[in-house]
Amino acid sequence: MAGKASPMMAQYHVLKERADDCLLFYRMGDFFELFFDDARAAAQILDIALTSRGEHDGKPIPMCGVPVHSAENYLARLIKAGCRVAIAEQVETPEEAKKRGGSKALVARDIVRFVTAGTLTEEALLEPRRANVLAAVCEVRGTVGIAACDISTGRMELEECAPERMGAALARLGASELVGPEDWNEAPDNLIARPRTDFASEEGETRLKTIHGVATLDGFGHFSRPMLAAAGGLVAYLDHVGCGKLPLLLPPVERAGDARLAMDEATRGSLEILESQQGGRKGSLIAAVDRCVTGAGARLLADDLSAPLTDADAIHARLAFVGWLHEDPLLRADLRSVLRALPDIGRALGRVVAGRGSPRDLGQIRDGLSEARRIRDHLQGKPDLPRLLEGLMPALGGHGALVDLYTRALVASPPTERSQGGFIAEGYDASLDELRRTSGNARRAIAALEAKYREETGIAALKIKHNGVLGYFIEVPARHADALMAPDSGFTHRQTMAGAVRFNSLVLHEEASRIAEAGGHALAAEEAHFEELIAQAVAERHGIAATADALARIDVAAGLAERAAEGGWARPDIVEDRSLQIEGGRHPVVEDALAVTGDRFVANDCLLAPSDRLWLIGGPNMGGKSTFLRQNALIVLLAQAGSYVPATRASIGLVDRLFSRVGAADNLARGRSTFMVEMVETAAILSQATERSFVILDEVGRGTSTYDGLALAWAVVEAVHETIRCRCLFATHYHELARLAESCDALSLHHVRAREWKGNLVLLHELAEGPADRSYGLAVARLAGVPPPVIARAKTVLDRLEKGRAETGGLAAGLGELPLFAAAAEAEAEQNDALHQRLRDLDIDALSPREALDLLYDLKREAGTDV
Repeated sequence: MAGKASPMMAQYHVLKERADDCLLFYRMGDFFELFFDDARAAAQILDIALTSRGEHDGKPIPMCGVPVHSAENYLARLIKAGCRVAIAEQVETPEEAKKRGGSKALVARDIVRFVTAGTLTEEALLEPRRANVLAAVCEVRGTVGIAACDISTGRMELEECAPERMGAALARLGASELVGPEDWNEAPDNLIARPRTDFASEEGETRLKTIHGVATLDGFGHFSRPMLAAAGGLVAYLDHVGCGKLPLLLPPVERAGDARLAMDEATRGSLEILESQQGGRKGSLIAAVDRCVTGAGARLLADDLSAPLTDADAIHARLAFVGWLHEDPLLRADLRSVLRALPDIGRALGRVVAGRGSPRDLGQIRDGLSEARRIRDHLQGKPDLPRLLEGLMPALGGHGALVDLYTRALVASPPTERSQGGFIAEGYDASLDELRRTSGNARRAIAALEAKYREETGIAALKIKHNGVLGYFIEVPARHADALMAPDSGFTHRQTMAGAVRFNSLVLHEEASRIAEAGGHALAAEEAHFEELIAQAVAERHGIAATADALARIDVAAGLAERAAEGGWARPDIVEDRSLQIEGGRHPVVEDALAVTGDRFVANDCLLAPSDRLWLIGGPNMGGKSTFLRQNALIVLLAQAGSYVPATRASIGLVDRLFSRVGAADNLARGRSTFMVEMVETAAILSQATERSFVILDEVGRGTSTYDGLALAWAVVEAVHETIRCRCLFATHYHELARLAESCDALSLHHVRAREWKGNLVLLHELAEGPADRSYGLAVARLAGVPPPVIARAKTVLDRLEKGRAETGGLAAGLGELPLFAAAAEAEAEQNDALHQRLRDLDIDALSPREALDLLYDLKREAGTDV
């Protein structure tokens, strides 16, 4: 029969119930212990030993643990594995527990915080060059509100959107964690459910007013009810995971949807903006562009690329700043040298405000603010400061008193841990200096006492040591112990070890007491000063955060200027018309990859205008069609983010929405085949694109049968040309689509050039005008390593198909009229008298394309002709 649970396990079960679905880190001395299923899960993820302790229901209790001093490393692995962790700390000392409940009293413990993917502040748990976003989302009367923040820096933004745009908005944020109301039927799959009552707009508004000490939020922006409801849920969740202590939250910023270039999730994945399709940063756009020297700059650049601007003045301001630094390489080098040495003061401030700051964080704030003033002083004398930089200059100064305080109060290199003291500078507090001298003198007295005892006893091996259990003690080898055991020796026996014996003395006890008393008072004094210094940083948090943001913006501009100079990039011209004039355009990621092998990227022009806004591009696979499509989309994105672009010249008519349907994979988890994914993405383009959008489409319709696919591709091209009327690059293998140039006046034909030479395919990667003469499919298959017998058989089949098409006039003969395949069926039937006789009395135009195609097959089989 199972016995009654021990007091410790009873305490554990109470805390575990409060931890919900989180793993519970239960503090026991110098270890965090995990029990039961938590232990099994953690042991497997962390690859640590699974042991047992006591019994529960007659079975050993599974148990594992990690040292407190290295817990951050283990937490990082657990969070990366998708776990959430509750931290239960000892909230009183053993001495306090004894005073409260006697010698057997259990030390009180409580959950002090929850560690989750979106609420990390620890330096070791965060990626320096990537923002860590927590988002809350909810729907209010048919409108979705989104609140997002990075609590490591305090940045917070609110927005609203239609439900169908929610996926695109969340894709832009790339949140590490997403919370929402528990009763939301249309909630995203990865939502962490929270009580519906947390998402009340009135409560959200009240919470924000309280946090920022204002009577109204009008000074921050005009926030709708859905925005405030989402903000309420976000703050409530932060209050929950922080166990009543909120992290740094700066005033919320309203993000208007039309102020940024809109991209859906499929487009972001296709263009590989922040992450390649293989996963990770390598091979992404940001990896090819990022030359920032600070983590804060890299995070801001990622935000710029994720949400490019649509306001021409704001884009020109960014470009002017980049251009100013591009034209002055010496100034740029000086700035980057100073920035490179800067600490991440934004994240240091986040830890300080969240109550997890260290003396080192205060030192980083001091050093960062000091260097910001140096940068301001260096730039103030420069002529023709860009407008954007002028706006940043005030934020680079204004912290003289705080910098002076921290310079006087802190040592040059403060430690991460404050428990041992030593971070307050000498001369800042005279009484603290005296306590340190007293402690230091006592230590010197102990050293002198050791020398005295050696001389008096004649034991050269005598030593005075210290540990956490005995404190200071005298230790001699066992063979000399008898000399100190005599009653009148002045020494008191403390402990016998294997080979050594330990003693105490009255004089040693007095000196140890002096050290302990002075040391304790010194630590208390340093702790009091630390709290005062923390309060100063918290009081000036908004100004410090503004300085961090200004430094990040300078780093982004300098990094983009460096990238432009490095790659020979051009400053784009942003215009209001609907043109897209790119000369010598290149794909930045592919160009970097080719440079590693010593190969040269072949540049191409893209010259779209209202009268020539849709390019139909043919040519072989591997010929560069997809690269050409993507590079022009990336050039638009870079230009509107405020960057120079990989081209010799570029004039970009502002784009409101960017769409990319280039390649597709199945999504079996959501019940979607490759073709279904392709059609869903195409449908989104046809329903959301406007005249000011830029669309790239590759191989629409190739995921289904030839006739269905051709019909869909034909209809999509017509819809883009006639209905949407946007700028579009459309790559295809359907030669029949070339007939559309006869009826679509703003459509032109282009192809990527290729040649066969002595049986080998030579891909030129050059774009030329006119339709492609062939697809070179068999040549590409040969390059891919398809066995020669298969290639030979495919050649035979191809010859028969092309012969049949030539005899019947092929599909293209009837594509000028609609219904599409009814006309094709009639054209082919005219080649055979028997078929013509059967068709003569049928109402071909009344048939659907599918019915006409089935009829054609039936008639040709009856006539005995090749299908």
